[in-house]
Amino acid sequence: MSKKEIIALLNSALELEHAAFVQYLSHAEIVDGINEEPVIHACSAPIVNRLKEIASDEKNHQDKFRSIIGDLGGVPSMRIAATHQATTIKKILEQNLKDEKAAVDAYRKILERLKSEKGQGYYSYLIQHEVTQVVVDEQKHITVLEFLLGIQGSSY
Repeated sequence: MSKKEIIALLNSALELEHAAFVQYLSHAEIVDGINEEPVIHACSAPIVNRLKEIASDEKNHQDKFRSIIGDLGGVPSMRIAATHQATTIKKILEQNLKDEKAAVDAYRKILERLKSEKGQGYYSYLIQHEVTQVVVDEQKHITVLEFLLGIQGSSY
C-alpha cells in the first residue's frame, strides 16, 4: 500500500471522526425533558454528559488521525462524513450505535491493509498502534450505548 493510499484511508477516518464529534454534540443539545434525567452507568452521568464525553473522545481521535497524516507528509481533510439527525433519546442512541459500529468496521479495514504490509514502512507499527487505540475507544462507546439502550453485549 502506498503512502498516498494510507493517507487517503486516514483522511476518510478523520472525516468520520469530524462527523461523530458534531453529531454527538448536536444530539446532546436536543435531549430534553425526562430524557435529560440521569441514566445510571458506571459514572452515574446523565445521558447528555455521556454524549459530550464521547464527543470529546471523538475530538481526540481527530487529533490522532490529523497528527499521523501530518507525520506522513499528507494534508488532513477538513471535510465531514455524513451526519444523521435523531429526535428521541432512543433514536439518538440507536443512530450513534450504528455509526460507532460503522467506524469500527472502517478502522478494521485500515488495520487489515496495514497488517498485509507489516514492516514495509517505518510508520506501519505506529499507525497500527494508533488506529488500534481508536478502535478500542470506539468499542467502549458501543458498550456504553448498548448499556444505555438496555441491550448490553448484543454486539459481541
